[in-house]
Amino acid sequence: MLGFLTPDSGFVNIASIDPQQDVIAARQQLAYIPEQVALYPKLSGLENLSYMSRIAGVDLSKAQFIELLTRVNLQPRAIHQPVSSYSKGMRQKVGIAIALSKQAKALILDEPTSGLDPSASHEFSQLIRQLAKDGVAILMATHDLFRAQEDADEILILNQGQLVHRLCSEQIKDIELESLYLDVVREKSYVDVNVA
Repeated sequence: MLGFLTPDSGFVNIASIDPQQDVIAARQQLAYIPEQVALYPKLSGLENLSYMSRIAGVDLSKAQFIELLTRVNLQPRAIHQPVSSYSKGMRQKVGIAIALSKQAKALILDEPTSGLDPSASHEFSQLIRQLAKDGVAILMATHDLFRAQEDADEILILNQGQLVHRLCSEQIKDIELESLYLDVVREKSYVDVNVA
């Protein structure tokens, strides 16, 4: 999706753009938030947001940047503090604010809740649910099965790069996801079920 690898098969479109044909245009529609958000530790959350947004070609006022940080629930006292004092959850909020500043239509999240305490994980969950309601597409790779079951509209289980199970929204709430996951990853031969 980010255009770093060429697919062996299949295709992906980001807002009707094929990243293999126009990677720059596709990346303008996306925001990637890794497990460890890379920010400048000596800069504040506000300074990081302003700098990263301007690199992406977004020029907003200071008040607009503060509004974005408030929207992602970064505590007001933290907005002007150096990022070196931030928790992982606070760093992720700045990452999401950066995505919001560039009006990304899709977020790719890599293990966003790993290392978060239950309160921070819950708060993060509420934030991504609101973004989804606002029309942002969210693709999240996670081992946090509870959070996946609570937040996802669709769950795909991969094993060694192969899609081995797919659950739609109607199935997600009625299944013991942890048991299914453990059964799938323990199997020696993978049966393609519900992959349509």
